[in-house]
Amino acid sequence: MRSLLLMLITGCLVVNLCKAQPGKTEIARWQDDKKGAVSITWDDGSINQFKVALPLLNSFKFPATFFIITGQIPGSQYHGKFIGRPVQDIIKETAAIATNKDNLFERASAAPYLGLVGPMDYYYNAGSLVDAGKTDEAIKLIDEMYAMVRNKQFKPGVQHNPEYLDAHGTTWNDIRKYAAQGHEFASHMITHPRLAILDEPNMLYELTKSKEDILNHLGARYTFSGEGPFGTENERVMRYAYKVYPALRNRMPEPWLKEITRGNPNNPGNTNKEYIQFQRGATTKTPLPMMKAWVDTTAHKNNTWLVLTIHGVDGIGWEALSRQELNDYFSYIKARENDLWVATFGNVTRYMRERQAAAVQVKQNKGAITITLRHTLDKAMYNLPLTLKTGVPANWKSVKITQGKKSLIVKPVTGNSKYAYVLYRAYPNNATITLSPI
Repeated sequence: MRSLLLMLITGCLVVNLCKAQPGKTEIARWQDDKKGAVSITWDDGSINQFKVALPLLNSFKFPATFFIITGQIPGSQYHGKFIGRPVQDIIKETAAIATNKDNLFERASAAPYLGLVGPMDYYYNAGSLVDAGKTDEAIKLIDEMYAMVRNKQFKPGVQHNPEYLDAHGTTWNDIRKYAAQGHEFASHMITHPRLAILDEPNMLYELTKSKEDILNHLGARYTFSGEGPFGTENERVMRYAYKVYPALRNRMPEPWLKEITRGNPNNPGNTNKEYIQFQRGATTKTPLPMMKAWVDTTAHKNNTWLVLTIHGVDGIGWEALSRQELNDYFSYIKARENDLWVATFGNVTRYMRERQAAAVQVKQNKGAITITLRHTLDKAMYNLPLTLKTGVPANWKSVKITQGKKSLIVKPVTGNSKYAYVLYRAYPNNATITLSPI
């Protein structure tokens, strides 16, 4: 039986709870009733993320999420390849049939696997155009590229994208060790592709086979989150990706969540939704005062989840930040830890969804309060403890909280109210929780 976790608080944080009758139980909006949440996420898995940033994160006791390119890791079963007919047949066809909306995705999918140096650049640029809604321009670019292929204007060779190359140097054994330290590892696909310009077989290969390698090397828990490269929000990609990964950093449409993605310049502001996901990218072009302001905004509200995206570290990777810059920023977050819950992308997602899907039932017997906590989600994937706030009689000087075979004894908080309360963590879909005076 997993243990019940408890945190005693020292002040009245929620007015209506402090005035509540004994037994009234609420699920805190954030773990330990913090004011906001922060997830520090990393893209690509470049080597200095692990040699430089990860030890720094550990020194602050910050769990982070790393979206890794699985195809370049030694021991991975799946690597970049084209799923489809022979590429020479496609090249031959381009001489007779111009690129159009019906064949664009197949031709673009094949481009990195023609055995030539150069077509990959066209594929990436065309993918960017599709992501921007400029499909006609992407068609012209791919048609131009195949004309150059037929005219033998590219040299033979193998080409990889910079993100793929920068990620070399880490093994699955290394990643298992880092995961054991509390960090989340999640899919950034096999090759860091432009998903929006891939046809269905090649898009599904990138989505599902990266997940399969993570499953085989790390286990099912690490197949929860995913991130389509370049922060794509392409609706066609999302329709496929939602079916593969329960939590996508790209988009997370929920009726109770306001999304502010990296490309959206707006601040959280006001909303009638329960939560706000506030994504921001930390780059060399982002002044530190602005990055600190994101943290302050999150700490001053009560419904905001700041999702930070970082890439390179100490000269390796895109928009690389120095160790000193990271240390300064993490120190700023650490100083506000009383207000902020720093957790992995997956765990914050789990908490919010569990809370939204949970039901609490309370019974008061003579001398005891019993609580049942249940949610309707997949128990294998959604197994994070939730923080409960329960009112107790003011004459309860100490409270024993029990779930299963585990128990803790705490002193309730009374504040200026007629009633006292306790704040504690409990596992949903587990044993009944019992509160009793001692």
